[in-house]
Amino acid sequence: MKFSSTLIEGRLIKRYKRFLADVRLPNGAQVVAHCPNTGSMKNCQPENARVWLSPSNNPKRKLAYTWELVEVMPDVLVGINTSLSNKLVREAIELGVVTELQGYPVIQSEVRYGDESSRIDFLLSGHHQLAPCYVEVKNVTLWDFKGKGSFPDAVTIRGRKHLRELMLMVSQGHRAVLCFCVQHSGINSVSCADDIDPLYGKTLREAIAHGVEVIAYQATLSPQEIALKSALPVAL
Repeated sequence: MKFSSTLIEGRLIKRYKRFLADVRLPNGAQVVAHCPNTGSMKNCQPENARVWLSPSNNPKRKLAYTWELVEVMPDVLVGINTSLSNKLVREAIELGVVTELQGYPVIQSEVRYGDESSRIDFLLSGHHQLAPCYVEVKNVTLWDFKGKGSFPDAVTIRGRKHLRELMLMVSQGHRAVLCFCVQHSGINSVSCADDIDPLYGKTLREAIAHGVEVIAYQATLSPQEIALKSALPVAL
């Protein structure tokens, strides 16, 4: 997925109120950018880090910039825009990168399902051998600085609900897949952040025992493009 416009480099001053970030541009100007990430962004917002913003030409927007990338260490890039995760996964499925999800000619987004008023990120159907597949996407950016990525970076009641819904789909004879979208160049494996949300870790292990499949794919990142390229091991 290529960025639709040239990203603007700056330096992070601070993130605050979850959705706002102060950034200093190369010309010395200070701007407020939209932060499209609802998580804690733990280990993803070092002071004075290099960041990249996408500009908007929409005059009705309150904020003219969106924070897209951050360099957390030299040459270690993180994509913090969680709204891109589904686009990246869909593109990777359509290009044949996600080998576990091939052979489905029909891909539907945001389909209602389950018993808890949920919408699945993707419903794949039409495979000549396999049952319809419900795919839930989660964005991973939490990093231990040694290569291990973890999810979630904050307590997630919604995430546990999604796992229960996936288990229900398996019990009804469908496939159910949790796909970790890793927008972080320093991560080489994915695990549960049991220290942050032990209930999520417990529920995820129950889901795996119930037949829910768990996969992880890592993106290559640059100020020009983000794309899922390679599978990562999931270590639980």
